Parts: sequence; C-alpha cells; structure tokens
Amino acid sequence: MQPRERLEFLGEECLSDVELLAILLRTGTKKYSSLNLALEILQHFETLDNLRKASINELREISGIGLAKSIEIRAMIEFGKRIQTTNRKRYWTNVKYLDTK
Repeated sequence: MQPRERLEFLGEECLSDVELLAILLRTGTKKYSSLNLALEILQHFETLDNLRKASINELREISGIGLAKSIEIRAMIEFGKRIQTTNRKRYWTNVKYLDTK
C-alpha cells in the first residue's frame, strides 16, 4: 500500500516520517521514487531537527532535490512552524497581492 493510501485508510499517525515526507514531495525523480527520495533526505540530515534547520542550498546538495523541491520543503517547514504558533497573527491577513475576485 502506498503512503497516500495508508494515510487515507489508517490515518497520518500510522505513517513513518519517510512516508509523510514522501507524500509532501509528491514525486520522485527518474532515479528515485518519492519514498526513496524521502529516505535519502532523512538519512542525509539524520534528525528532523537537522532537516528543519537545513537551508535551500543544503537541501540542494541531495541528488534529486533541485531548487523547486528545496523551496517546497522550506515552505512546508515554515508552514508547520506557523501552525504551531496559533496565537500569532497570521501573515495572510496582511497580504495585498491576493486576487479577491
């Protein structure tokens, strides 16, 4: 069963860090599946805290992680931080460039 199916039927609590990251990555590369790529990332940084602190350039050192994926990873890490700070005023309340149609 693939990670998305496991999440749907078993819930996110039942998934490993590798499976959760693979879902967020969405796709792999010609060489690696999203699961293999997620495993490579987690092995490279050794801990989730190290991954949390990784810069875009440090992420790009991993084969299969280019600029787009490194930016997506940094964005999801930042979004997770913001979710944890529920008492903070949300950034989207001040965004002027959103289409309001």
